[in-house]
Amino acid sequence: MAWLLTGLRLPWLIGAALLSLHAATGDLYDLRLLTVTGSSALMVLGYQLVFGHAGALSLAQGAFFGLGAYATGILGASLGLPFPATFAAAMALPALIAALVALPVLRLESHYFALATLGLAQLALILAVNWQDLTGGANGLAGVPGILPGLAGRDGALVLLGAVWAAVAAAALLCHAMTGGLRGLTYRLMREAPEAAAASGIDAGVLRFRAFVIGAALAGAGGAFQAHTLRVVSPESIGFPVMVSCLMMTVIGGRTRIFGAILGALLLVHLPEWARVLQGHYMLAFGALTLTMIVFAPDGLAGTAERLRGRLFPEAPVPPPSPLLPPQRPRTAGGTAILEARGLAKSYGGVRAVDGIDIALAPGKIVGLIGANGSGKSTLANLLTGQARPDRGTVRVVGVEMTGRPASRFAAAGIARGFQTPQLSSGLSALDNVAAGARPPLQGAEAIRAMAAGALALVGEPARGEAAGSLSPATRRRVEIARALMAAPAALVLDEPAAGMAPDEQQALAELLRRLAESGTALLIIEHRLDFLLPLADRLICMDGGRIVAKGLPEAVLRDAAALAAYLGAVPSAGPPS
Repeated sequence: MAWLLTGLRLPWLIGAALLSLHAATGDLYDLRLLTVTGSSALMVLGYQLVFGHAGALSLAQGAFFGLGAYATGILGASLGLPFPATFAAAMALPALIAALVALPVLRLESHYFALATLGLAQLALILAVNWQDLTGGANGLAGVPGILPGLAGRDGALVLLGAVWAAVAAAALLCHAMTGGLRGLTYRLMREAPEAAAASGIDAGVLRFRAFVIGAALAGAGGAFQAHTLRVVSPESIGFPVMVSCLMMTVIGGRTRIFGAILGALLLVHLPEWARVLQGHYMLAFGALTLTMIVFAPDGLAGTAERLRGRLFPEAPVPPPSPLLPPQRPRTAGGTAILEARGLAKSYGGVRAVDGIDIALAPGKIVGLIGANGSGKSTLANLLTGQARPDRGTVRVVGVEMTGRPASRFAAAGIARGFQTPQLSSGLSALDNVAAGARPPLQGAEAIRAMAAGALALVGEPARGEAAGSLSPATRRRVEIARALMAAPAALVLDEPAAGMAPDEQQALAELLRRLAESGTALLIIEHRLDFLLPLADRLICMDGGRIVAKGLPEAVLRDAAALAAYLGAVPSAGPPS
């Protein structure tokens, strides 16, 4: 019985048993509430994809729910089409609209995206109210048929209940396939460390588009079942209160847990029944419950239950996987530059951060980049890895034009990146942070974790199981480098990798970078600590004011008056800088 108490099967078994018992003993009103619960759960499962996993605050999920209801009402009540046709249309219509608006809308950030989706929802409501010939206007559409014509009473209610919960089960399996296991790590890295996700080859645009469209389709399915349950479709089905209810169900149940979607829908559909003593003030109970969850249980009821289960029935620690070497990229011919830029320029307002830079990284060579703060070093790194678009100039990877392409395309071409401040998901373990950087998907979850453990071993770290947020700055940098190695980089751009490291940690890092260069990887290292950089660099570049003021062998650059003035602010009387 231990596996039953500690496994994920327990809440599902209990929920299925309670649902079956309630359906068998409840009256028609109870069956109707359970059916509405299933309809809402479908909407929330879809919303978890776009809001919970993709991290986009969409305010159009209620509108997609209403569009599914209207498609069912128009095709079923007005045209008399059977359930399979109306149900397919109820999913296809919101999915199509979501796909059409996704390309411009998903480019927006944070509150701008929320406002754009709110505008979409309001437009749908205006059309529902004013297009009377099609939607019935404010009166709506009555006479929506059941899913099986001629079947009424308790038998019809049971058939509808079984259909909606079968759809919930199918949707849960779909959501698990999209977000379970290592796929969930990808979404979490994209949500919590978007720059790192792009540098790992994760195309956030594709993931958000997929979540937005599939989430809309699931909302439409929920709206279809709602229309069959109530037998009427009105503007209330598409109004903003539906969106508010969806958001509350998601927050209270748990924004990323499938069981939380069902739990939140069950609770909020039945809460008005349980709060009848409050009469018209039950919305106060809604608000108080939502505020309580946000403050004391941000992971929702499902997340709180998981933590409680972990304390009561702790699982045996999983041993780290046996390390495997991460994949290796075929070597490039020695005479071909892996990463090459010509005439790069980038301005922010009136400030020229980068002004006409030419640079090339050859296989097996380490290029050091120095300069005072504000000289444009990090901006140049962003331009070379796709994190920023140049105003002019070109970037090529092994001769292929890459100018203006997103960072995920650079990563897929073999350009890896480490940031000045390590970009990790603080809630994920070091091993999971590294595993999330595996692109493209390899042989399976176990193989990916084994390669992640191998990458950590290469940088001198064990397969750490603790959260990355609790690691030291030096360890976080090594974890970030290990994640970059998962992409088998042909070129690696590091921004101050030795910052915060003790001398022995710097020496270990230097040995790792030498091994990478010996294997054919091209490296560009931005670093202020010359005692770390000089023994490594084959060539040295000094920047000032967005321009290269000196380049060549390290010894020659250190004797260059312009480089010394730019780096130190004055030419020293004797000796190189340290």
